[in-house]
Amino acid sequence: MTPQHRAAVLGSPIAHSLSPELHRAGYAALGLADWEYGRHEVDEAGLPAFVAGPFAEPGWAGLSLTMPLKRAIMPLLDEISPTALAVDAVNTVVRQADGRLRGDNTDVPGLVNALRERGIERVEAASVLGAGATASSALAALAQICDGEVTVYVRSPERAAEMRELGEKLGLAVRAADWERSADALAAPLTISTTPAGATDVFAPGVPEQPGALFDVLYHPWPTELVAACAKRGAVVLGGLDLLVHQAVLQFEQFTGVPAGPLAAMRAAGEEALQC
Repeated sequence: MTPQHRAAVLGSPIAHSLSPELHRAGYAALGLADWEYGRHEVDEAGLPAFVAGPFAEPGWAGLSLTMPLKRAIMPLLDEISPTALAVDAVNTVVRQADGRLRGDNTDVPGLVNALRERGIERVEAASVLGAGATASSALAALAQICDGEVTVYVRSPERAAEMRELGEKLGLAVRAADWERSADALAAPLTISTTPAGATDVFAPGVPEQPGALFDVLYHPWPTELVAACAKRGAVVLGGLDLLVHQAVLQFEQFTGVPAGPLAAMRAAGEEALQC
C-alpha cells in the first residue's frame, strides 16, 4: 500500500535517531499501513527550505525535531504551545487541518509521564544536573510535580542566571549551585541528570546509602556508572529510553489523531534497536 500519511524526524546528525523505529512500530501495532515515518538530515540553514518545500507537499502530518532545530523551527510556525514557549524549544510540529503549523514540546509531559509510570507523582524537592535544553525541559516538568525547591548544578554564573530566570517564569523555586558540589544532588528525593556521557561517573562511588530516584536522560551507554550504583542501592532509576518512548507516544498521538499511542510496542522497538 502506498503511504497516504507521512511524518519524519529532522536533525543533524540524524542517523542515530531511534524515532523511526518507535513510530513505525506504533503504526504496525495499530495496523496503520498507510503511514510512513522517515528521517532527514537537515541543519539550521536547510530547515526553511525543507519546511517550504518537501514538508509543504500533500500527505505530511508532522515532524519530530532534534538538535539543532528545536529553536530554529520556531520562527517558521504559525502557533506555538505554552509548554514549548516556556522552554523555548519545539520538538513536535503538527500540520493542522487548515494547513497551519503548530509547534509543541512533548519532552516536558514525556518526563512527567515517565516518572508517573514508575510511581513518582509528587516530590518534596529535586535536583537537576546540567543547564542545557533538556535541563530546561526538566525544570518545566518539575514545575508540575515538585512541591519544594529545585537545585540546579551548573558550571557558570550565566547558566545559573538562566535557570533561575526560567524557574521564575515557571513559578518554580530554583536555586543554583556550583558544579563542584554536584555530588550533593543525590541526596534529593529525585535527581534528573541531563549531562553528557561520562560526566557523572565520578559520583558513582559516593552514592548515599538510601539515594533518591535518578532519571538519567542518556540511553547510550546504558546503564551509566551512576545509574548502576544507584540501582545497586535500591533506588528507582529511569533512563533516556523512558523519556524517548513517552515523548514519542505523545507525538504519535498528535500526528495520527489516535488518542492512546501503543506505548508497549514502541518501547519494545526501542529496546530492540539499542541491542543491535
